Amino acid sequence: MLEEILRVKEEEVKQIKLEKHGNHVPKRSFYDALKNPKRFIGLIAEIKKASPSKGLIQQNFNHETTALQYEKAGADCLSVLTDERFFKGHKTYLQDVKRLVNIPILRKDFIIDEIQIEESKQIGADAILLIAEALSPKKLKALHEVAMSYELDVLVEVHSNTSLQRILDQFTPKIIGINNRDLTSFHTTVEHTEKIISNVPKESIVVSESGIFTKEDLDFVFKCGANAVLVGESLMRKSNQCQAIHELFGENVNVK
Repeated sequence: MLEEILRVKEEEVKQIKLEKHGNHVPKRSFYDALKNPKRFIGLIAEIKKASPSKGLIQQNFNHETTALQYEKAGADCLSVLTDERFFKGHKTYLQDVKRLVNIPILRKDFIIDEIQIEESKQIGADAILLIAEALSPKKLKALHEVAMSYELDVLVEVHSNTSLQRILDQFTPKIIGINNRDLTSFHTTVEHTEKIISNVPKESIVVSESGIFTKEDLDFVFKCGANAVLVGESLMRKSNQCQAIHELFGENVNVK
């Protein structure tokens, strides 16, 4: 699946046309928001309509309503899917959300080329995702440097100790995401964070991604040493995302 996504993304990159005069949008620090979270562990709440493995996740999808509910419930950052073909996202979703909320936004997509980074800046992203399994270590480092030159924070995502070590051989990212989904079996378990986190440098912020459904999951990855979590599906499947966040954290708050 990843290979197919990357082939499609290579063709999409060829079609990107940047605005001659980029939009001037406020910059918010994704890193600082995760460094100083509102709760015991930082929350990146994801706006996600669908995925290749789960299909349609939310029938009555409304990215703007979801963003406002996430912010109201105290999410530290948002993640917005902009991939159209596989995740039913769109770049305009990020632009719309940027105008509505006052918290940092991660552009969730398959970034493989510098032009996508400049595009991310233009549409208002505060951070981008770079996936270790989708890029060579040298290419990832190069794109990371480009992103930093645009004052974008970078979430570097790994799925295994092997890919983590290959990245660390090149440089130490400020933010490292551990994806709890096995790319070969697509099985997801938060215990995956425990297997990898001991090899992450202490100075890096660690984000546990995927498979976060309960307060017990939050407690588990926090005890492992994670600084933040990225949660999408379990929140998007609820009718009210504000209430869903409170329930995830075990907070007795009734949202009308």
